[in-house]
Amino acid sequence: MPPITESKKRIFLRACRGEPLERVPVWIMRQAGRYLPEYRAIRERHSFLEVAKTPELAAEVSLQPFRRLGVDAVIVFSDILIVAEAMGMSLEIPDGGPVLGNPLRTAADVQALRDFDPLQETRFVGDAIGRICDAVGPEVPVLGFAGAPWTLACYMIEGRARGDFAAAKQMMYAEPQLFRKLLEKIARATARYLKSQIAAGAAAIQIFDTWAGELSLRDFDEFELPVLETLIEELNAGETPVIVYARGAQHLLKSLKRAGADVLSVDWRVDLGEARKVLGEDVALQGNADPALLLGPQEGVRRAAREAIERTGGVAHILNLGHGILPSTPVENARAFVEAGQNVALGARVPVERAR
Repeated sequence: MPPITESKKRIFLRACRGEPLERVPVWIMRQAGRYLPEYRAIRERHSFLEVAKTPELAAEVSLQPFRRLGVDAVIVFSDILIVAEAMGMSLEIPDGGPVLGNPLRTAADVQALRDFDPLQETRFVGDAIGRICDAVGPEVPVLGFAGAPWTLACYMIEGRARGDFAAAKQMMYAEPQLFRKLLEKIARATARYLKSQIAAGAAAIQIFDTWAGELSLRDFDEFELPVLETLIEELNAGETPVIVYARGAQHLLKSLKRAGADVLSVDWRVDLGEARKVLGEDVALQGNADPALLLGPQEGVRRAAREAIERTGGVAHILNLGHGILPSTPVENARAFVEAGQNVALGARVPVERAR
C-alpha cells in the first residue's frame, strides 16, 4: 500500500463529508474497556464512575487503545447516563450494568428533572477531552458522545436496561404528552452537553441510540425522530460532524436519514451495500462488523474488515464494529481488525455533492 499522506483527523473528517479517501478511517466502539489489561489494571484501583469523573484517569483510559491499536480516533471515556445523573437522578455503575436509583414514574418526576450547566456539573467530561487533545495533538480526532433521547429515556424510566422496556413503552402509549415532554427535556439538555464537548475540542460527536430497534417505524417517527431532529438542530454543530448510532434499526434507515446527522452508524445486521442504496451518498456510513467475529481466528477478523469496506467501496465510510467490542476479545484480534481496515487502499473518485 502506498504511504498515507493525510493525518488521521483529516482522513476521518473527509470520510464524514463523503470526500475522496486514500483509505477508510477505523475506530472501535467501546475501544477503551475491559478487553485491555491496562484498563483492567486501572479498574482494580478505581470504580467506573471514579475513572469517568477524574479527567486524568478518563484521558489515560481513552488513550490506551490509541497507543495499543493505532485507531484513527480517540473517543472520550464516559457513559451516556452522565446526563441522567446531571439532570438529578442517582447513578451507580456496578459490574452488572448501570442503575438509576430513582426511576421516573410520574409527571412530577419528569418536572423535577434539572436543566444543568455542563460547564459546572459535567465539566470533567470537557476537561478529559481537553487532556486527550493535548496528548494526541491536532492531527488525531477526539470524539465526544451522548445518548439519544429515546435510549436515555428507557434507562431513566426503567432504572436499568431491561429486555422489553415495558415501563418506558407504557408511559409512551398511556401518557404520550408526558413522554414527549421527557424526550424534549433530554434532547435540549443533551444538545447543551454536546456543545460543551465540542467547545472542549471534540472533532466529532456520536449520539448513541442503542435501543432504537425497540421502536416500530411508526413509533420512531412519532416520538423519537422529532426529538433527534431537535437535538441536532439545537446542537448546531456546524463543521463538526454528527454521528448517530442506531442498533437493530434496519427498518428505520430512511427515517434516521431525516434526523440530519452527517454519519449513520449501523449494527452488523444491516447490509452496508443495501444501506448505501437506501441512504445514497449524502450520508456517510459507519460500521459494521459483528463484534463476535473478533473472537475467532485472525484470518476471519481481517476478512470481516475488508468485506465491510468492499460493501461500500470505501465511499463515505468509517470502519467500525456493529456494536461495542466484547470484553473477551483478544487484543491482537482488535489490532488485526484495525490494521486490516487501514491497509485497504482506495482508488481515486469524483467528490460527491452532498445535501443537508
